[in-house]
Amino acid sequence: MTALIVPDDDAGQRAAIDALRRGAIVALPTDTVYGIAVALDTPGGIEGLFAAKHRPPERGIAVLLADESQAPKIAEWPPPAAALAAAFWPGGLTIVVPRRSDVELPAALTGGAATIGLRVPDHPTPRALAAAVGPLPTTSANRSGGTEAPDAAGIVAQLGDALALVLDGGPAHGGPASTVVDCSVDPPRILRHGAISDDAIEAVLAG
Repeated sequence: MTALIVPDDDAGQRAAIDALRRGAIVALPTDTVYGIAVALDTPGGIEGLFAAKHRPPERGIAVLLADESQAPKIAEWPPPAAALAAAFWPGGLTIVVPRRSDVELPAALTGGAATIGLRVPDHPTPRALAAAVGPLPTTSANRSGGTEAPDAAGIVAQLGDALALVLDGGPAHGGPASTVVDCSVDPPRILRHGAISDDAIEAVLAG
């Protein structure tokens, strides 16, 4: 069954939240590319995301948050991570931190690693969905190895049968990928150069 395309408005977001709560996969706009997401507590949900993308299961995916307050619920939250979040969230920064050992998370989420990547995107839609259903495992809306779908129609063409719903927020914004900083080590280190400059990251960490 091909995914339903709905406008990214209040009604559309309510439909997406309902779909996520049912364990379905939805596509949503972010501050860069479109993503596909599933509720964190969906049995087999992460595996479903991988299957939709034909993505290797050993590669973990990031989790989008409504705000920083959700981070300590699933991960350890050291002072450098908190400082970076205060400076750059919402925005193009993914912070890698140790996952909490006392919180059960799907093994597939992190590809077997003891760390997890978290981000608060600079777009109201993923934040609203995460506020409603909790931290959202999210990956780009494309077949693995292919180009990111630029709009709702492109998502349906690539992934439509695997999705319940696509929130249509117009063409993807594009732009650089998020900077990734590993705060599970001391001192933290930059794993991927991206939207936030190295100098800006280092200034906060030195501060």
